[in-house]
Amino acid sequence: MADFRNVTYDEIEVGQTVSVARPVTETEVGAMALVSGDVDPWHLVGDGPERRGPTVAQAVGAEALLSMLLNRLLPGPGTRIIAQDLRFDGAISVGPEVTARVTAREKCAGAVVVFDCSVSQEGRALITGSVTVQAPTQRIAYDEVTTPELILRRTDAFARLLRRCQGLAPVTCAVVHPCDRDSLLGPLEAARRGLITPVLVGPEAKIRATAAAAGADLSPYRIVSTEHSHAAAEKAVAMARAGEVESLMKGSLHTDELMAPVVASATGLRTARRISHVFLMDVPTYPRALLVTDAAINIYPTLEDKVHITQNAIDLARVLGVETPRVAILSAVETINPKIQSTMDAAALCKMAERGQITGGLLDGPLAFDNAISEEAARTKKIVSPVAGHADILLVPDLEAGNMVAKQLQYLAGADSAGIVLGARVPIVLTSRADSVRTRLASAAVMALVARAGQAPAPAS
Repeated sequence: MADFRNVTYDEIEVGQTVSVARPVTETEVGAMALVSGDVDPWHLVGDGPERRGPTVAQAVGAEALLSMLLNRLLPGPGTRIIAQDLRFDGAISVGPEVTARVTAREKCAGAVVVFDCSVSQEGRALITGSVTVQAPTQRIAYDEVTTPELILRRTDAFARLLRRCQGLAPVTCAVVHPCDRDSLLGPLEAARRGLITPVLVGPEAKIRATAAAAGADLSPYRIVSTEHSHAAAEKAVAMARAGEVESLMKGSLHTDELMAPVVASATGLRTARRISHVFLMDVPTYPRALLVTDAAINIYPTLEDKVHITQNAIDLARVLGVETPRVAILSAVETINPKIQSTMDAAALCKMAERGQITGGLLDGPLAFDNAISEEAARTKKIVSPVAGHADILLVPDLEAGNMVAKQLQYLAGADSAGIVLGARVPIVLTSRADSVRTRLASAAVMALVARAGQAPAPAS
């Protein structure tokens, strides 16, 4: 069956009407704002539009509904709009249904038809007037017509993150083995923006050769020369332990090479806390920053490990400005099932939070991913929870699940991500060769905020 089939001029009858009613989403309003150039925040957020009358973006949006009716339904494919006389009387609100209607008023020579048109919302007239079209005279039908899906980035968590760092003193950071272009230029850019004071630790000849090839000036920065990457990691950890640097950043060495001296029991940077990793995700379709933990350090965390992982993430969220972080403890189901360990862990973690063993956040679980981040999914499954649909933190069952969640958000949902290792004496940034400059800067900003907030727990005794 055809998706769209037109009504020819001869078939149109005076008084014939078609209408459509549907809610208007924030994405559609944002798209109209981009098309019209009317991107004043006053028009896009808050309650200003309802009081000030229609903006250009809203007018374009309401008019687009009429255009859709005429070009898709009546007369449909083959229609050419030749004139319009419309009055714009009200402003569209996001949420309530908007009803658009066109009625054939007059048929004229040359296949011309005049339509009375209106757009209304909750009884308020938004558009009234007429549109004159040249109707098709031959049958046209289209099969398999699809509407493109548009995703707009409504928040910029990373921009806000960088603004939070303004006025902070740079954090002294040991950049471990920065021997390729990206791992050197990333921290140099962070230094240029006042986030860090880098100390470059690694084979000096390689570091200088990398800088020369990239045209980078290293004269303002200290270089601590080591023989190779293993020695660079050991030296950087020793410097952090001695208080010479306040943070670490991974360069062009493997994560295992850096973390091995970090977790060494006698000479490393362990504390009473379990070391864990947190991804900070800026997801275009989610209204707030989303923390995913642990996707890089703890492979199969025990319940005790998850207590520390959760507390690390809550403490980070609070440093980032979330007063009471909401923690969704993920599993495949929303009910406790003794055969699924992650659901048992979720129940225990929630009870531990009630008893004050985990503090500073709201916990709920088990929750599946959909009802952790979607109010509609939670409502459909009749889940009543202050966390469901509003999660700030996703606590995953294990590293495999966390890595998949984070990578899917990046590569399928267009999310930006930054990462930080917590629970050690100093914050640690684990960069990836695929990281953009934006990601590296955001990671440096998170590290700076954590270092300045004194988030590192007391050293292990």
